[in-house]
Amino acid sequence: MRRITTASREPLYNTLTTRQIEARAQAGLPLHTLMDRAGLAVARLTAALGPHADRIWVACGPGNNGGDGMRAATHLAQWARQGHGGWQVHLTHVMGPTPDPARLPPDSRYALGQALAAGVHFHADPPDRADLVIDALLGIGARRAPEGRIGHWLEHMNVVATSVLAVDVPSGLDADSGAWSGPALSTEGPTRHTLSLLTLKTGLFTADGRDATGSLWFDDLGVSLSDTETPRAWLSPANAGPARRLHRAHKGTQGDVIIIGGQHVGTHGTGMTGAAVLAARAALTSGAGRVYLGLLGDSIAWDPVYPELMVRSPEQLLASPSLEAGTVVCGCGGGQAVIGLLPTVIGRSHRLVLDADGLNAMAADSGLGHQLRTRHERGLTTVITPHPLEAARLLGTDTTTVMTDRLGAAETLAERLGAICVLKGSGTVIAAPGQTPFINASGNARLATAGTGDVLAGMLGAALAGNDSSHTLECVRATVARHGDLADRWKGHTLTAGMLAQGSVS
Repeated sequence: MRRITTASREPLYNTLTTRQIEARAQAGLPLHTLMDRAGLAVARLTAALGPHADRIWVACGPGNNGGDGMRAATHLAQWARQGHGGWQVHLTHVMGPTPDPARLPPDSRYALGQALAAGVHFHADPPDRADLVIDALLGIGARRAPEGRIGHWLEHMNVVATSVLAVDVPSGLDADSGAWSGPALSTEGPTRHTLSLLTLKTGLFTADGRDATGSLWFDDLGVSLSDTETPRAWLSPANAGPARRLHRAHKGTQGDVIIIGGQHVGTHGTGMTGAAVLAARAALTSGAGRVYLGLLGDSIAWDPVYPELMVRSPEQLLASPSLEAGTVVCGCGGGQAVIGLLPTVIGRSHRLVLDADGLNAMAADSGLGHQLRTRHERGLTTVITPHPLEAARLLGTDTTTVMTDRLGAAETLAERLGAICVLKGSGTVIAAPGQTPFINASGNARLATAGTGDVLAGMLGAALAGNDSSHTLECVRATVARHGDLADRWKGHTLTAGMLAQGSVS
């Protein structure tokens, strides 16, 4: 057993492959071995998390997840009798104090028999308080919102528990998508922990997964994975910092970044100059050799905070050879003013990061989407960085649909547009055509402020400018991880306030 942190690259599996791995393992092991191992792992982690707990409530559901809980409760009760723990075990089952063995799957039926043989008492109702709750109600196959007794018990946990340990996945969480259908998640509720068994599931790391999961532990139950069991995604670890440079490096070797965006308030009544300036500053502080800033409409002549930025008119930049030689970041705060420039930007730039209003314009004009797809056929590099609403516009759907399958949405956009798609949000998804996607492990709610996406776009521009095209996907993955890591290492120690985007580039 080990704790999963933002430091490790991990294979992530969906429910279907996890079931196949489980079936293969069971075929080569004595009967009930996996459940015995799972129950013992849950009991050990419970004892470690609550060594001084007074009361432990074990809430068991009707499937094998409930069987894991019953095996854990049996171990905990036996350890307490032997003087290895001072807790009282309060065991409940959704079938009531006398579960019918005939209605249980074989492994869970075995776990029930072991609990009864050990003299573990089943209670009819949950306790009115608990230092620690083992949530063994629903497993990876659950898709509907918890209801009835299970739904009531999940709500009760939020009221009576100090901490909750979920077995495999938190009840109410879709193990594949990270969509949450349980009681409302809150920062005021109990401390959350999860012990994922056999495999790490994709839903633990994206959408609502990270909030529902809390601190995450993993036990493979002694089962090795086969090369034929392909991960659904990879967990992308956080990076300590940018790549080291050779001593002989100079601004020419670090590449040029061209920022086009930042609509002036006088153009269409909406001023978004700051978005492009943030992207340009991020590109400069992330290591780009030279950064050219092309603002849309009359705006600043120079940046007094970063005078190193070279301000040019968009028209001059579009006519410059740098458009092909450098990396273009287009769309940050572009508004309506950027629309007329997109055909030239998409057609001529060899490395392009398309963000914000550049994506919105493309969603409204199918011709731009077709033009973007031809870039892939020409061997050119394109990175798109939508948030869920922008992704929904590009896909012709809504944010709810995107959030119920973030991996699928990112992969569809990547394939449809021939681009690397960075679908932002909790557990940012990085997908490329024909590649296994990544889910980013770094970042937190400090990034939930305006402008942090513009900073990411600028960082991506700098990273692409200084790397060759053979490492593009890894370059994007590492940059997204670094962006989240900035929030994880931010000088503030609480998440009560956001991190200003400008602070992340200074």
